[in-house]
Amino acid sequence: MEHINKYDGLLFDLDGTLWNATIQIRDSWNIAIKNYSGMEKRNLTLKELESVMGLPMDEIAGTLFSEYDKKMQLEILEKCCEIENDYLTLNGGILYPDLEQTLAKLKHNHKLCIVSNGQTGYIQSFLTAHKLEKYFDDIQNWGDNKVPKSENIKLVIKRNNLKNPAYIGDTKGDANAARLAGIDFIYAKYGFGDVKEYKYSIETFKELLII
Repeated sequence: MEHINKYDGLLFDLDGTLWNATIQIRDSWNIAIKNYSGMEKRNLTLKELESVMGLPMDEIAGTLFSEYDKKMQLEILEKCCEIENDYLTLNGGILYPDLEQTLAKLKHNHKLCIVSNGQTGYIQSFLTAHKLEKYFDDIQNWGDNKVPKSENIKLVIKRNNLKNPAYIGDTKGDANAARLAGIDFIYAKYGFGDVKEYKYSIETFKELLII
C-alpha cells in the first residue's frame, strides 16, 4: 500500500475514532434531563446514544427527544451539552489503544486536526481531559458555526494550507463528508459505524502508521 506519508494532513473525527465517551455522555445527559418535566424518571441508554453518534447535534435532539417540539428539543440538548462538557473535562472518556503514542509519531510528518459534529467546547473537553493539546494543529466543532462536516473539513484544509489531506472516521456520515470535501477517507473499523466505501481501513488506531 501507499504510505501514510503521502498525506500532509490528517483530519480526525472524534467519537468512535479517537475515543469512546458514550458512557460518560450518557451519565452526564441523564443528570441534565432530570431538570425537565416529564423526564424525571427517564434514563437514556448506551444503545440510544450509540445509534445517534456522528449525527449533527440538532438531529440528535430530534431523535432522542422527539416527544417535544423543536424549541424544547434544542433547549434540552443545550443543557445536556453544557453539563457534558464540564463532566468530560473532569472525567475524560476511553481513549482507543496506543492513541497518544501513535499521534506522537504521526505528528512528525503531518498536521493533525480534529473536525467533529459536537457542540462548542466538545473537542476542547477531550484535549483538556487527556492532555493531548500538543498533538493537534487545529480543531473545528460543529457547534462553532453549525455547518455540515464537509464544509468544516474544507475550512480546516484551507486554514492550514493543506494540499493532500485525508479524513479518518468511523461512520457513513464521515465517509460522505470526506467525499464531499474531495479528500480520501480512512475508515476506523473499530468505531460505531458500518462503512462500505473508503480508501483505506484500519482495525486499530496504530495501523495508521503502516498504511
